[in-house]
Parts: sequence; C-alpha cells; structure tokens
Amino acid sequence: MAEIEVKVPPVGESITEVTIGNWFKNDGDFVKMDEVICGLDSDKATFELTAEAEGVLHIKAQEGDTLNIGDLIATIDAAANGASKPSEPKAEKPAPAPAPVVEAKPAPVAEAPQASAAPAKAYEMKVPAVGESITEVTIASWSKKDGDQVAVDEILCELESDKATFELPAEAAGTLRIVGKEGETLAIGAVICIIEGGTGVSAAPKPAETASVAAPEDKGFTEKHTSPVAAKILAEKGIDPKDVNGSGAGGRVMKEDALKAGSKPAETAAPAKPAAPAPAKVATAPAIPGSRNQRREKMSSLRKTIARRLVAVKNETAMLTTFNEVDMKPVMDLRAKFKDKFKEKHEVGLGFMSFFVKAVTVALKDFPVVNAYIDGEELVYNDFTDISVAVSTPRGLVVPVIRNAETLSFAGIEKEIVRLAVRARDGKLGLDEMSGGTFTITNGGTFGSMLSTPIINAPQSAILGMHNIVERAVVVDGQIVVRPIMYVALSYDHRTIDGKDSVSFLVRVKQLLEDPMRLLLDM
Repeated sequence: MAEIEVKVPPVGESITEVTIGNWFKNDGDFVKMDEVICGLDSDKATFELTAEAEGVLHIKAQEGDTLNIGDLIATIDAAANGASKPSEPKAEKPAPAPAPVVEAKPAPVAEAPQASAAPAKAYEMKVPAVGESITEVTIASWSKKDGDQVAVDEILCELESDKATFELPAEAAGTLRIVGKEGETLAIGAVICIIEGGTGVSAAPKPAETASVAAPEDKGFTEKHTSPVAAKILAEKGIDPKDVNGSGAGGRVMKEDALKAGSKPAETAAPAKPAAPAPAKVATAPAIPGSRNQRREKMSSLRKTIARRLVAVKNETAMLTTFNEVDMKPVMDLRAKFKDKFKEKHEVGLGFMSFFVKAVTVALKDFPVVNAYIDGEELVYNDFTDISVAVSTPRGLVVPVIRNAETLSFAGIEKEIVRLAVRARDGKLGLDEMSGGTFTITNGGTFGSMLSTPIINAPQSAILGMHNIVERAVVVDGQIVVRPIMYVALSYDHRTIDGKDSVSFLVRVKQLLEDPMRLLLDM
C-alpha cells in the first residue's frame, strides 16, 4: 500500500512556520496530481498546497493549526487510485450520490449521461491581479448563491481592495460552487469559486429569469444601476434603489450611497400604517438632553483592509516625521501675476499643487534615497518620479498617480491633476491609475488642517503633507512682517532614509517654493 506523505514545503528564506487557512478537500476525498488541497498562511503571504500524487487524501492537521516547515500535513493513499476508478462508472446508482456533493468535480459526471455532454468539467476561478501593489482582496458580497446556474460574464461577487471596489464576472457557464466566503480575505491567485461545467441547457434559462426580474427595475431606471453590495444594504433597509442618488459612473448606486441612505425610509417602510409616529421617534431621540444611547455598525471589508494595512505600516516601518514652514508669498505673487495668461494659453488653472509636485521632483533628483524603497534585503532606487496625489471624492479619499512627473511642465501637471480628479469624482479611475507611485503628496490644508503626521503609503518610503496657509508674524531682514505661512511635514521610513537626508530634502523643497524662479531655471 503506497502512501505519500505531504509535508509543509519551504516557502521563503525567513519563514519557519505556516498556518492552515482552509482545506479545499475533505478527509477521504479522492484528489488528482497538482490539485489544490488547502491554503497556507505565513506572516508574509498566502499560498496554495497542491497534491503530490493521485489518490485518497487523509488529513493530519486541521484548519488553524500552525506547523513548522517540514511537518506532516496530510497523506495520500496512492494505492487507492485503482480502487477509485471502478467506482466512477457506478455513479449512475443512487448510493454514491453524496460523493458529488463533497467533491465538486464528479457532479457534472452524474449529469453527463442525461445531457450527453462528455466534456463537462470544473473550472477554477481565481482572484485576478488587480494592481501592481495589491496583494490581497476581500469578498464584500456574493451576488449568486452556492449551486446557482451562472452564465459567462454574469457578475458573481464584489471584491474590495484597500484602493477600490470591483466586480468579478463568471469566466465560464455552469453551476457555481463557492469556496471563499463573504468577508474572507484572499491573496491574488487564490481560488475564489469553482464553476462546474454545465450542458449549456441549464445555463440558458438563467438569463431569461434575470431578464424577467430586471424588467421592472429597468423601467425608468436604465442609467442608474446598483452594485451588488449596495443592493443588499438597500434591501435590508427597505429602500428602493430608484430613490437613492448614485455617486458612481453613470449614476451607479455604490455601497457608500447605500450606507448614507437614511434610516428614516427604512423605518417608515417597516411599519406600513403607523408611519407618522416612527419619524417622530427618530427625530426626538437624538435631541434628548443627557442621552447615552449607543449604536453599532459593522465595519465594511474595505475599512477593515485599510485599517490592517495602516497598522502594518506603523508596525513594519521605522516611521518618523520632520517639519518645516514655507513662506508662500512668492508662489502666491507669481500665481496672481500669471494665472490669467496661464489659463488663457493652457486652458487650465495654475494651482498650488503643481508648484509642490515640481519642487518635489527636483528635490527627489537631489536626494534619490527618498524616492527609493526596501524590497527584502535590497534597496530599490527609482530613476523616475511617479507622484501619488490625494484627491477627495464623494466615496472618500483616493490617490491617483501622476506618471513621470519629472518630465511634465507646470501646464502638463495641472492638466493631469484635473484629468485624474474628474475621473476620480466620476468613479472612473482604474486600478492602474492608483498603483505604482514612488512618492505621495497629501493636502490636509483643504480641510483646515494646521499640522499633521501623514502615514507612509507603503511600499513607498516617504510622504509629504501640505497644510493650510495662515498669515503669521515672522521676522524678515530684521523686520517683523505678516506673511502667508504653510507648515509642511515629511513622514519617512528611517530604515531607508537617514535624518540628514530627510531634513535636507524638506529644506530643498522649502527653498524651491520660496524662490520659484529656481524651478523655472532648474537651479
């Protein structure tokens, strides 16, 4: 009896142990060579463990167990290979019926004799690559249920990363078998679901059904559609999607719109007849003096992902912040003098951001370590400057990237900022437009911030924070004068950037802004 031992493989130089995330197969299942049997988690990544032989699987470690590299995780009874094959033709009998339920692939075999579709097979759908710096996504919601028939390109679920929300369409037609659950975080490339190949007949009625269901919604609501997550939230609140203003592209109702949709319609919808008293309670409750009411709201998957990443940045980097102040009068005088002619010639306004972007690109040439990042035991220097600029949108703060900002003129930078801002507010930004930056600029001054310590946008090594401009009394040439002053902050990873370089970089930015002619003369 040949028994193959499956042990935890080496997965990285510094990784000594892994945790079993979840088993894709059950104890006693028949597995094929290279078939994924479970997912393993380390402190750095999530990866899949495949079967090393064909046979019956015997699980030795359970989900959540932490094992060292080389520990036994399962065995495969290769001798059972021959015994399993004669049992497959007996799939016509009712006795083996539970087997297809446990294992996803034999199910289509049972249907094959009825529909005479021999090529039916299981199609594994994996989490697609959605951006250069995105390594994992969270399943926000499933639009379909386990066992549903799906057609090609039909939306299965909605995925969230720390940068955006997007939908996952079906890549094949057949029966859906869900692997990843709602709220679960999966690495790029992990199996999210399996589509068991159908005969093509079972998938055909589904579009007809969806058409009949969609017909009432599309009536007078053609341009305004609703994301799956938003639809679920609105259904729980009892709110018609037609009554919600969508902030997405083409008026699309997004999750944030659904969450912001007031609870008043839901409360009036629940008690159909006593509608009048319900709003009265809602209106008077917050106004009661000394009220100590509390309410709890479940964190969205996107918010949990952002929280986890921010904590990781704080824990995994030696982050410090250095401050300085900039006299903005020279920039303001230059803008006041040329803004009309600038707009007339370039058809775009001259803002403060282009001065900061230009100053940063020049300073990064002088201090290239600020434009570098750590990759393992290596320091990667970028000979280009892709500047990430924070933009406020109805859905929240997004950070699109200005590519090769060092090659752009003031007009080119302003046009790119306007283009990205418009696409951001229309909800049309692509993930490729929000990933891959080498340095970030954030402007908290637009919201009135006087001073802050911005958090690094990993894997970058530094971020510049702008703040509001306030007239302050300063000493210039021995005289006390009033000048428009802005505090600037540079948060940086001390593992990469020394204090001397960080301070000198910020001083260089200050110098360029207080004498903007240097930017024009490249000095």
